[in-house]
Order: sequence, then C-alpha cells, then structure tokens
Amino acid sequence: MSTDADLVIVGTGMAGIGLARALRRAGDTRSITLISSDSGDDYSKPLLSTGFAKGLPPARLAQRNADALAEELNARVLANRPVTAIDPEAHQLTLQPDHDTPGGQPTPQRLAYRTLVLATGAAPRMPFQLPDACASRCFTINDLDDYRRFHAALGDAPARVAIIGAGLVGCEFANDLHAGGHQVTLIAPERAPLPRLLPERLGHALAEAFSTAGIRLALEQNLHDITCHDGGEVRLTLAPASSGSTTGNTRIDADIVLLATGLAPRTSLAEAAGLEVTPRGITVNRTLQTSHPDIYALGDVACVEGVNAMYVQPLQASAQVLATTLAGTPTPVHFGTWPVLVKTPLLPVVAYPPQSTPTHWTIDADGHNMTALAKDASDQLLGFALTGNCVRQKVALSRVAPPLLG
Repeated sequence: MSTDADLVIVGTGMAGIGLARALRRAGDTRSITLISSDSGDDYSKPLLSTGFAKGLPPARLAQRNADALAEELNARVLANRPVTAIDPEAHQLTLQPDHDTPGGQPTPQRLAYRTLVLATGAAPRMPFQLPDACASRCFTINDLDDYRRFHAALGDAPARVAIIGAGLVGCEFANDLHAGGHQVTLIAPERAPLPRLLPERLGHALAEAFSTAGIRLALEQNLHDITCHDGGEVRLTLAPASSGSTTGNTRIDADIVLLATGLAPRTSLAEAAGLEVTPRGITVNRTLQTSHPDIYALGDVACVEGVNAMYVQPLQASAQVLATTLAGTPTPVHFGTWPVLVKTPLLPVVAYPPQSTPTHWTIDADGHNMTALAKDASDQLLGFALTGNCVRQKVALSRVAPPLLG
C-alpha cells in the first residue's frame, strides 16, 4: 500500500506529541506526520490556568513552534489543517484545503497512512447560543490559540471577568485571574463549586475561600440573557436555577466573559468514519485500538472500557503504552489511583471521585481542612476528596483506593 506516512497522528496536544516522543525515545524510525487544527505549538496545557497569576504572555507558554517540533521529532507537522474526513478502508484522510497553495487556488488534500492515531482531545460544550454582538467578548480557553485570543482581549489593565461554570476549569481560572489582579464573578447553577469532584460540604469550603478572597459568587443561578454594548461592556442577566426560589433576576456587568461549561470528546470525525463511539468518547480496547484494526485513539477523546479520564496522568500512561503496542508488543493500558490536583491555591483541593455511587461519605473537618471518604456498604474505600492541609493525605489514601482502571 502506498502511504504518505507510516503513522499519522491527528492532534498535537499532550497526547499526540507525547506518543511521538515515546516512539522516538524507543528508537522508532518510522515516518510520522502530525496534523493540527491549530498552530501546532508545543506547550504544557496545565499552564493555561496558571498563566495570568504568573503574568505569562502566550509566547512564554509555547516551548517550541511547529517547525521546531517537527525537527525535534524528525516528523512532518501540518499546522492549521483540520481533518475533515477519514476513509478507514482506503487508509486515507481528507484535510481542509490549504489556502496558501501556489496560484492561490485552494485544493483539498488527501493523506494516506498505514496506521492512524486519533488524539483530537475534547472541545468546550456550548449549552446556549451566544448573540453575534457578544462573540468578541466571550471566550473559551482550551488550547494555546484560545489563550492568545483571551489574553489579547483582556489587555493589561484589571478587568471585570465573568466566568460561567464552576467545574474544574472555571474554578482554576477564577483563582488564577483573581491572583492576576482581575475582578472575578463565578456563575453556576449548582449550590457549590466542583460538584463532580467534591461532596457539597467541601465545595462550600472552596466557595467560602473564594468569597473571602474577593471573588464574587453567583451560585444557583442560570444565564437567562446576555447582551453587549458598543463600549464593550457585557451585561449578563441571571435567573434562579431553582423553580422554587423567591429571588428575582440578577444583573452582572463585565468586560469579558469566560465560558467554562464543560468539555465533550471530539468524536464526530470518528463517528462519520463508522468507528464505534459513545458520549464518553471513541470506544477503544485496552491496547487503545478502535473498532478498526489500524486506527487507535488516546487522550481526552478515548473511552477505555467505559472510562474517559481527562487528566494528565492517564494521558501520559496511554501514550507510553500505545508506543509499545505500535512498536510490535501489544500492551494493555492500566490506570492507577491517580487523584486530581485542582489548581486553586486559595484553598488546595485534591479529589479522587468514586467510579461507582458510594453508600455514604464520611467527613472530618477542622475549618476548611477537610477529609471526605466515599465508601460502599462494606465500608470499603471507593474514593476521596481533600481540602486545605488535608491534601497531604493523598498519597496514603491512594494506596488503598481502587485504581481508575486496574
């Protein structure tokens, strides 16, 4: 079979680049092409939610550009070239036309591969339609290009930032932007922050730490309306999330809005190609192989036996294991007991959410220093959540909690 590359990796985030690096470290010499829908710069994604407190411009986050990455990996890197279709039987990809072709005539490009890896990550969920007039003041931050746009719009002066969503991304950016000198309002329909990671009592402790520091909280509130004015100001009208609430609508004025309403695995490309997908991601087996034998998936887009872990440690483990598999030794992936370290210095948080519904939680508290243990009917530990000084217990608890994917 004639191919343009022995291995094509779609996605240049931590998963795709990590896989290419693992192969090269092992001495693999096959031809590799990495395809990126963005600039293709190599950067550490966790730094996106700590950059404003540290005063880091986008250029400081990028470790190397696409050309330098290609040189390091002895690979071809195609930047700003979204893949529009996969033909699994022909072993071909179709890329969005390149508008910089000679003569200015955009032409589609087909790329043949021997093995394909999908590392397309996850995209921000958009639960509501934004008015066109507000598009220039409302942002998501999911990659370095997003960070560049938000950083430029934010400017150098302190700004009023409204963050919609109090999950992991919303809370980390609330803490980071506050530390960077901005006036932050955190908006969410839930009663407390981090509802998918923490029992409500621990979430309230984080809310109190935020409020004491000066972050405004608008919890149990839904976005009812959003309007933008010529001067750039954004007005958000909030409505009580509970139908039984007796309070009226609330108005919040902001200079800029950050949407942190969750992430969804980017599965549409795989689904259109006939691969098996679920709402949790592209279905893969323990060797990260999809329903087609020559196509693999890893990172935020992959669902391994029902588990989709959008965190750094599972991603790194997957990249290493897949490199071994592609080198000729099929190796099953295992995820350990890897708790999530939430980057909220105002109140340190560590969480290892239980994979099954616990019978009960036991909570010990000394002020905002809390330990919450999720247990089953036999009193076996299923997961845990820690705040404040209690985060030191994460290592001991990780030794006795069940692995994420054993």
